[in-house]
Amino acid sequence: MATDYYAVLGVRRDASQDEIKKAFRRLARELHPDVNPDPKTQERFKEINAAYEVLSDPQKKQVYDLGGDPLSQAGGAGGAGGFGAGGFGNFSDIMDAFFGTASQRGPRSRTRRGQDAMIRIEVELDEAAFGTTKDIQVDTAVVCNTCNGEGAAPGTSAQTCDMCRGRGEVSQVTRSFLGQVMTSRPCPQCQGFGTVVPTPCPECAGDGRIRSRRTLTVKIPAGVDNGTRIQLAGEGEVGPGGGPAGDLYVEIHELPHQTFQRRGDDLHCTVTIPMTAAALGTKVPLETLDGLEEVDIRPGTQSGQSIPLHGRGVTHLRGGGRGDLIVHVEVTTPTKLDPEQERLLRELSKLRGEERPQGQFQPGQQGLFSRLKDAFNGR
Repeated sequence: MATDYYAVLGVRRDASQDEIKKAFRRLARELHPDVNPDPKTQERFKEINAAYEVLSDPQKKQVYDLGGDPLSQAGGAGGAGGFGAGGFGNFSDIMDAFFGTASQRGPRSRTRRGQDAMIRIEVELDEAAFGTTKDIQVDTAVVCNTCNGEGAAPGTSAQTCDMCRGRGEVSQVTRSFLGQVMTSRPCPQCQGFGTVVPTPCPECAGDGRIRSRRTLTVKIPAGVDNGTRIQLAGEGEVGPGGGPAGDLYVEIHELPHQTFQRRGDDLHCTVTIPMTAAALGTKVPLETLDGLEEVDIRPGTQSGQSIPLHGRGVTHLRGGGRGDLIVHVEVTTPTKLDPEQERLLRELSKLRGEERPQGQFQPGQQGLFSRLKDAFNGR
């Protein structure tokens, strides 16, 4: 045998079909006349085309491996340098080598999956903390009741396209320097479906679906936060042709609370008390998510201290338990005193030896950039 097709493609004799195909694509990109106009490459291109035509076909490959001439009964497509019926698959692989995808044969289905949809709902803090259920209205595509998703008017049905005869594509043979080349494209009459609908459904105009508003009940689990998305499978848009519906995503937006600020699963609030209450101690009523509770302010509490109420925060979304409620204390100093109040305070300061306090000075707190600068300088 004059030509070693394995050597032409640069593969071993035991190479797999995938290895043969990859080698052919690589060489086709390098040697295609549109890429490399050198006339010498045309002969080389014909060789790799003939080699691939044989090695990619199991029957021809078997004849070749047994010492026969597999192209003698195939019209000599490779030797003649053209693409006949046997060379059409090679042309598809060449197109795949350049554009990355091969054309898909056969008619397209009118039935396709619908798109996913998303809706945003607002919840209060207590609803997010403990969970709830909400009714929401969704405006999506649903199956047309008139045609049941078929797209054809009642009493009629889709018919086979007379242009492509149901194949969904039409073929055209053209001549080029490589010989006859057959190309295919979607049928312009049926848009590649292989069927046409002579009398579309008057309700959905042949789409098989209509817009409709419906009410859904959504269960919101305890512990959701801003941006949490709840997936409702199959509650999204119904696909064209009555295809399966996509999914509906419900995104949570938590409304601000007048008392508490949420940080993760912990809640924070600030209570302001006078300096006498901070010095003597007191109990402050606080309306928590669980009801009215008293916050114990111990004697000598300083401004800026925090008092944790364990297990009074938001329920953990994954796992048991709850976060904490952190009460931050802010102590206020009176700005106006009547004569009696001033006398009593001066008497108190005299008793405590604080008439002329020395004060305790500490370095001022550094900002973020100052701390980073000191860290880089090794301080």
